[in-house]
Amino acid sequence: MNRPYRIHLASLTLTKMADGLIDPKLVLAWLLNAIGASGVLIGLLVPVREAGALLPQLLLARVIQRTHIRKYFWAMGAAVQGLAALGMAAAAAFLPGTVAGWVIVALLAVLAVARAACSASYKDILGRTVEKGARGKVSGSAGTMAAIAVFAFAILLSLGWLPREPLVISGAIALAGCLWLLGAATFSTLNEPSDDSASEADVSIAGLMRPLREDAEFRYYIATRAQLISTALAPPFLVMLGSGVGDAGFGNLGLLVLASSIASIASSYVWGALSDWSSRQTLVLAGALSGVTLTAAAAFGLLVGAESGLLIAAYVFVSQIAYQGARAGRKTHLTDMDSDGHKSVYTALSNTLIGVLLLLGGILGAISDVAGAETVLLILAGLSFSAILSAYQLSEVQADVREDSAAS
Repeated sequence: MNRPYRIHLASLTLTKMADGLIDPKLVLAWLLNAIGASGVLIGLLVPVREAGALLPQLLLARVIQRTHIRKYFWAMGAAVQGLAALGMAAAAAFLPGTVAGWVIVALLAVLAVARAACSASYKDILGRTVEKGARGKVSGSAGTMAAIAVFAFAILLSLGWLPREPLVISGAIALAGCLWLLGAATFSTLNEPSDDSASEADVSIAGLMRPLREDAEFRYYIATRAQLISTALAPPFLVMLGSGVGDAGFGNLGLLVLASSIASIASSYVWGALSDWSSRQTLVLAGALSGVTLTAAAAFGLLVGAESGLLIAAYVFVSQIAYQGARAGRKTHLTDMDSDGHKSVYTALSNTLIGVLLLLGGILGAISDVAGAETVLLILAGLSFSAILSAYQLSEVQADVREDSAAS
């Protein structure tokens, strides 16, 4: 394990732990509810987080692509996320509920934009500092170690060893801020080679959009990733299947968080290693696993009605394994595919397009109100299965690694 790999591993582990401690879908939503913030503010958390993290990336890529050394974009992005998290913790601890809620949402927007800078720059940095064949393992190993830490946090809360009180949760968010700052400091020590082609980069909007017109591999990648957003959108609708059973809905949140954490611990490294071998096959398997799971959940829900908490947790567990596979496969494929030195542009363009689609995913909530969660799950299952077809059109971008491994 060489030094660049260790720096990536340490930095990602620290920031992924911070992500888990501040999860807007669970932790921030609980905190805002506990301090008496309005439901409107709670409803803004996920859209602000997702849109802020994805939509600015195309604009950020124009700056990143013209910069010779890019590690500071990631380091500064992590540092700003840390400062924003510390601000959220202070707001929750010292401000009245409604004011604290608005401050937390505003700081979440700042955090999301800073996260966009990390995301837009990271794959390019990874591609130039870690060898092909080890890149998926970096993210997979960091994901596993961070998930173990978040799992321990969930256990402490579930057993009551950590009181479920606003001040305690504010302390966890403050800890997340410190982890981000430490991750930023660690990443800034990375020895990143200069990209001497940066001054020649075409950063016009037309130039940034060129991969969609000229690169068929990238178009198949976008199609596959777009359809696999089904793995990210499914969990709330799985939870809704149990809304008619006393212990199965959102009230049984501890069991669902544990199921999600265990899925990440059990699968992150495996998916990362598999994506280093074949990111194409990883995406195919993730789509198949998601499609089968969501179809089974929808069919069982239609046949028997509301389902037990343990069964819902099982669905969440398997669907989160599929999500981890889709996440590992798409990240490694984009990092390893040929992008003519414009990896940050490819990353930003793909993330911006997916950000728009995720915002449109809000329509699914309206469909569930009219036709039920089962209908939405069947739609998402169809998307998962169709992702298999587009993933098959992708190239085996790790073929040279396998050939080198066989030769040795």
